[in-house]
Amino acid sequence: MEIDKQQQSKDSVFFRDGVRRIDFVLSYVDEKDGERKQERRRIYEDNLVNVGLELETESKSESEDGKTYFVKIHAPWEVLSTYASVLNLKVPFKVDDTLDEKTEMPMSWLATPFRLPKDIMHPEPDYFTAPFNKDKPDFFLINDKDTFFPPSTRNRIVYYILSRCSYTGEECADKDKKGIKRLLNNSTYTAAFPLHDSRYWTRSKDANCESERYTLYKYWAKFLCFFKEQPLDLVRNYYGEKIGIYFAWLGFYTEMLLFAAVVGTICFLYGFLTFDDNEWSKEICNEKIGGNIVMCPLCDKKCSFWKLNTTCNSSWQSHLFDNVATVFFAIFMGIWVTLFLEFWKRRQARLEYEWDLFDFEEEQQQLQLRPEYEAKCTKHEKNPITQEMEPRLPLTSKCVRTCLSGATVLLWISLIIACIIGVIAYRLAVYAAFASIMKQSPTNHLEVVGPYITPQLATSVTASCINFVIIMILNLMYEKVAIWITDMEIPKTHLEYENKLTVKMFLFQFVNYYSSCFYVAFFKGKFVGYPGDYAYMFGKWSKLRNEECDPGGCLIELTTQLVIVMTGKQVWGNIQEALVPWMMNWWGSRKARNHPESLYSRWEQDHDLQGFGQLGLFDEYLEMVIQFGFITLFVASFPLAPLLALINNIIEIRVDAWKLTTQFRRPVAAKAHSIGAWEEILNGMAVLSVVTNAFIVAFTSDMIPRLVYMYAYQPDGELNMKGYINNSLSVFNISEIPLENRPEEEENPSWFNSSITTCRYRDYRYPPGHEKQYSHTMQFWHILAAKLAFVIIMEHVVFLVKYFVAWLIPDVPSDVRARIKRERYLVQKELHDYEVEKLKIQLSHQNHQECTCTPGIYPYLSKHEVLPEF
Repeated sequence: MEIDKQQQSKDSVFFRDGVRRIDFVLSYVDEKDGERKQERRRIYEDNLVNVGLELETESKSESEDGKTYFVKIHAPWEVLSTYASVLNLKVPFKVDDTLDEKTEMPMSWLATPFRLPKDIMHPEPDYFTAPFNKDKPDFFLINDKDTFFPPSTRNRIVYYILSRCSYTGEECADKDKKGIKRLLNNSTYTAAFPLHDSRYWTRSKDANCESERYTLYKYWAKFLCFFKEQPLDLVRNYYGEKIGIYFAWLGFYTEMLLFAAVVGTICFLYGFLTFDDNEWSKEICNEKIGGNIVMCPLCDKKCSFWKLNTTCNSSWQSHLFDNVATVFFAIFMGIWVTLFLEFWKRRQARLEYEWDLFDFEEEQQQLQLRPEYEAKCTKHEKNPITQEMEPRLPLTSKCVRTCLSGATVLLWISLIIACIIGVIAYRLAVYAAFASIMKQSPTNHLEVVGPYITPQLATSVTASCINFVIIMILNLMYEKVAIWITDMEIPKTHLEYENKLTVKMFLFQFVNYYSSCFYVAFFKGKFVGYPGDYAYMFGKWSKLRNEECDPGGCLIELTTQLVIVMTGKQVWGNIQEALVPWMMNWWGSRKARNHPESLYSRWEQDHDLQGFGQLGLFDEYLEMVIQFGFITLFVASFPLAPLLALINNIIEIRVDAWKLTTQFRRPVAAKAHSIGAWEEILNGMAVLSVVTNAFIVAFTSDMIPRLVYMYAYQPDGELNMKGYINNSLSVFNISEIPLENRPEEEENPSWFNSSITTCRYRDYRYPPGHEKQYSHTMQFWHILAAKLAFVIIMEHVVFLVKYFVAWLIPDVPSDVRARIKRERYLVQKELHDYEVEKLKIQLSHQNHQECTCTPGIYPYLSKHEVLPEF
C-alpha cells in the first residue's frame, strides 16, 4: 500500500511503499524540453528497468517548485548481489575474533578530552572480509538482505550502472551515447545524486533511517569539536573510502604540523631574544657609522643618494628570521618532511587493511574503465594477463592526443611565466616612483608604522598583492583548461584520469604560486652589476634596472612575499569554501521556505544543495599540497609558516566537514587505496625543499658572508661582527657614474653636496684607484666557495638522514602485514571448508537418493555419512 506524500515523513528515504530504499535520484525539468530529450529519458529509464533497477517518479505537481520531476531509483537484492560480484566488493564473512585487547598506554587519561565515544569512532565491529560471490550467499554474514549492503555501497553500485547504461535504442550503433554524465552535460537531466539519510541538525523521525549525517554534524562538523579526534570510520561508512582517506591524511598532516610549529616558534623566539646581540644592525643604525655611509642610488634618475641608517628598521626585522636558528630549522624541516611521509605510509597501510583496500589497485585498474574511454575505442585487443578482449585506443590517435596536451600545458605555463615577468617589470618600474615620492619621508608623521614604510617595503607589498590577485584570476581558468586537456587524452581508468589531471593542475599551480617567491629568493639582487655597469631586465633600452637587495638582505622581502601569498590564499580559501556554498544554497532554497514543511521532501531538500562535483576533493588536496610547498620549500625564510599552516588546518578540517555535511549533496561513494598521485608530488617537493632551503640559507640570507667575515676577515682577529657592515660594502667614485644612471639634481637630498666624492654599494669589489678596480676581491670568491660548500654539505647531510630514516621505518607495520597474511589465509581456508561442506552435502544427498546396494557392504557407515578426505 502506497503512502501519500503529504503523510510521508520529510526524512523518508524510501519509496511510497515505505519498504524499498531510494538509492539514487534523478531530476529534470521538461518545460522547454524537446521531443529528443524526452525520448532520451524514456529510453534511458527503460534500459535501467531492463537491468533490474526499480523506478518511481514524482510528478512536477508534487514538487515544491511545481516544475521539477524526480525519478527515484531502488536497486533490489538481485541487482546489488550481481554487481557486487562484478566489482569484487569485499563483504564480511566472519567476525574478527583475533584482535588483542589494546593495552592501556601510560598517561592515557591525558587524551580523554580529545576522545570521542567508542560507538562513534568505531560504529561497526571488525570483520574478516572476502570478495562477494552471489553464488555463495550462505558463506557471508547476511542477516538481512535489505541492510547487508550499506547505503554508500548501494549508491556506488547504482552509479556504476547509471554511468554505463545507454540512452539510445538497440538499433542505434553509436556507443558514445551512454552514461548519466553525458545526459547531465546535455541537460537531459538536471541532477543525479544519492540521498542524505536525515537533516543535519536533527535525527530522522523515520526509525529505519540511520541518521549518520546528524551524528557526523554533531561530533565532526561543528567547529567547537576542533580539538576532538575525527570519526574516520563513520566518515568512511557514510561518504566512502576516497573521502575518508582525504580526511585521514589531512588530520595526520595537521598533527605532524604541531611539531614543526613548535620548533619554528622556538627558532623565531631565539631571533627575538638575541635582538641585542645583532652587531651589524647596531652599526647600520649608529649615526656615526650608518649615518656617515652614503649609498649609491638604487635606480636611475629618480633615486637619490641615501644614507645607510635609513634601513635600520628593516635590518632589525631581518634578524628575526635571518639568524643561526635558521640553519637549524632548515635542517630540521628536511628531516620532518621525511618523518611525515614515512609515518603517513604506515598510517595509510593500516587504513588500507582496516578498510579492505590493500588489494584494491588491481581491481580498479582492471574492472573500472571509464565510459568515455570505452565509447572512443574503435578496436579490441586481448589482454595478455586476463586473456580477455579489452577496448584499446589506436596508437596513432593516442600519440597525437598526448603531444597536443603536452603542447597546451607548455603554452599555459608560458602564460603564467609571462604574468610573473609582468609583475617583476612592475616592481622595477614602480620602485623609482616610490623612491621619488617618499624621498622626503612623508610617511614619517604616521605613528607606529610610519618609520617602517620605505620604497623597498612599499614596492614589495604592492607587488605581492598584485601577484596574489593575478594568481586568483588565473586559478579560475586553470581548472577548466586542465580538465579539457585531460579529456582530450581520454585516460583509460578513473585512477589514470585523476592522476593525469592532478599532475597538470599541480604544474599550473606550482608555477603560479611559487614563481614570485623563487624570483625574490634566487634572482633578486643577484644580477645587478655595479654603479658603472648596471644590468637591465630587457637591456638598457628598457630602462628597467634589476633590483638590488638593501644591506639588510633580501630575506625579509622573501618573508613578506611568503606571508602575503600564503596567508591571503588561506584566508580567502576558507571564506570562499564556507560562504559561497552557503549563499548559493540560501538563494536556491528561498522558495521552499514559503511552502509548508511537510511538502519539502528529503530528495527536494538535497536537490537544493550544491553538487559536490567530480573535482570537489581534488581542489581540497590541491589547496593543502600548495600549502605544504610554502612550509617546506621556503621555510628557511619564515619559521612561523608551520604555525600559520597549523592554525589554518585546524579550521580547514571543520570547514570541509561542515560544508560536506550541510551544504553539499551526498557524494557518490568511491574507493581509493591511497591519496594517489599526490603522494609522489609530496615526495618530489620533499626532495626539492632540501635544495631550496640550502640555497636560501647560502645565497638569500647573509649567514655565510657573516661567518666568513668573523672567522677569516675580522681585523682584530676576534670572533665577533664588529666592522662587518663596512667590510661588506664596496666603494665607487661618484664622478665615474654614467650620466644616464645619475640622479636628477632635484632628487638629491639637502645634505648631499660636492664634498661627497664616493658612494657605497653592496658587493665585494676593489675600490677606485686599485689596479683591479671594480673587479671582485678574493673575499668574494671565498664567500662563493663557502656558499657552495654549505649547499653541498647541507644537502648531503639532510639527504643521508632522510634516506636512513626512510630505510629505518618500514612502510607497512609488522602487525598489519601479519594480519593481511592471516586474512588471506582465513579466506582460503574458510572457502575451502565451505566448498568441502557443500560437496559432502551433495554427495550425501546423492547417496541417499541413488544408493541401491545392500546395507552390509558398508557396515560401519551410517546412511547419510560420507567417507572423509585423505
